[in-house]
Amino acid sequence: MAAVGTVVGISVYPVRGCAGTPLERADVGPAGLAGDRASAVVDAGGRVLRGKDAPGLAAVAPTGDAGADAAALTAALGRPVHLQPLTERPDGAAAVHLVSRQALDRAAAGVVPAGCGADDPRANLVLDLPGDLPDADERTWVGRRLRLGTAVLEVTRLPRHCLGVYAEVAEPGTVAVGDEVVPA
Repeated sequence: MAAVGTVVGISVYPVRGCAGTPLERADVGPAGLAGDRASAVVDAGGRVLRGKDAPGLAAVAPTGDAGADAAALTAALGRPVHLQPLTERPDGAAAVHLVSRQALDRAAAGVVPAGCGADDPRANLVLDLPGDLPDADERTWVGRRLRLGTAVLEVTRLPRHCLGVYAEVAEPGTVAVGDEVVPA
């Protein structure tokens, strides 16, 4: 089958709510990209903090050193926090978040779905979709399978409050910048 796009960006978010880490290649397992959302920020009361609860999280780029990251987060948020490993996906979270460059361009022009936050889509995979193809809008892919590199993703739904689409992993594999997006 003909390609419907190309992977132009890959990011993982090792600490939920914090800045992402750009990659050239990522392993994709049943739960999503390796290292993605592996930890959460927890306050002194035991509450898991999310980006909308603590916007300062997004400004902190995790280093992989839990102690140093907790210290940087404590300084950024002005209150003591620590990191807690996530053993399962938070309720409602999808394995992989895909967003097209075209959706980002539409959002920059002020065209966003109702209730959508377009400032930081926090996508794992950014795709370039040629505009002359009938599949040039990822929102039409719900219910379809796509091969990206050696991984196969099943697009399951539209996010409620962000751009792009959510997908589950049908076949684990590896995805890299430059890989074609092909219907599977």
